[in-house]
Amino acid sequence: MRLTDLSIKRLKSPASGQKTYFDDALRGFGVRVSQGGTKSFVVVAGTARKRRTIGRYPDYSLADARKEARRILGNASFEDMAQRPSVPFTGAKDRFLADAESRTKPRTVSEYRRLLNRHFSYDKSLHEITRQDIMRVVEGLRPTPVEARAAFVAVRTMMNWCHKHGLIDTSPVPRLSFSTQARTRVLTDNELKIVWRRAEAYGYPYGRIVQLLILTGQRRGEIASLRRSWMDGNTIVFPAGFTKNKREHRMPMGPMVEEVISALPSDTDLLFPSRLSDSDPWNGWSKAKRMFDKPLQMAPYTLHDLRRTFSTNLAKLSVPIHVAEKLLNHVSGTVSGIAAVYNRYSYDEEMKEAIFAYEEYLNINLK
Repeated sequence: MRLTDLSIKRLKSPASGQKTYFDDALRGFGVRVSQGGTKSFVVVAGTARKRRTIGRYPDYSLADARKEARRILGNASFEDMAQRPSVPFTGAKDRFLADAESRTKPRTVSEYRRLLNRHFSYDKSLHEITRQDIMRVVEGLRPTPVEARAAFVAVRTMMNWCHKHGLIDTSPVPRLSFSTQARTRVLTDNELKIVWRRAEAYGYPYGRIVQLLILTGQRRGEIASLRRSWMDGNTIVFPAGFTKNKREHRMPMGPMVEEVISALPSDTDLLFPSRLSDSDPWNGWSKAKRMFDKPLQMAPYTLHDLRRTFSTNLAKLSVPIHVAEKLLNHVSGTVSGIAAVYNRYSYDEEMKEAIFAYEEYLNINLK
């Protein structure tokens, strides 16, 4: 109930003992009514939930009692903070990542670890981290909007986890949205030729990954995680649960894709295993791209721009949009919703024709 002078006057005495009526307007503040009719203002404060008596009504006015309750509640919060064991930011980060490993995909945990270690290094306690500290880092990444957004999501996820597990009272990044301008970069034929030739010369693994990105239009994580056991004849079958939309994706291979794959080392199931483990995919993106791009005389681009370029070139070749979306494994395009439920046609032949036409286009323009 909301306490007012009128509502307090109307409170009835309990048949025995005491009864407390708490105020909806101020959490922890209320009036305790005794069997004999005595009414006293009380406040329950602190993590120990200790009850303190402020004074009797009407000797103590409602306004003065509320003011005193706010003071007590405020002091209790500071006392709680002082008594809480200090958790270093680095320690909280390690605990978050350890927990994430037990419930999150390995590549997601790996990305969280990279982003948090690279961008958020604070030599102070977790509860001392402010919103300004976080946003100063994120704003500094504005020249690389994709990285900025990824870093923001990673630290927001960590701070929400810390709040949920009682390490902090509130997250310093609550309910903030971080938007980036949609990217529109499409490489020209000449730029694509420059990147392709650099990839041929750069070699395994990064150069070969770039070639497959150009040839297939798939996401970088999907190509880096490619396995020989996913190949069915001249088709790559990405398993359900692995892809971004959690659906099996069948991608036809053209001659150029088969040529690149056939030249790769063949001693592991993974086409691109990490240096430390044959069971984990290669993940050295930042350093490899920096070295790869260093001699290129062209405007900056991202690996995802190669996917957009693939889609744009398919449109240039008059490939129907629903076939292009099938190749890109989009589920929110022209064949989606209820239409996707009833239209179960695979478009395998149409996708194969599109890939052969695209590779013919590349053969002409990459020479």
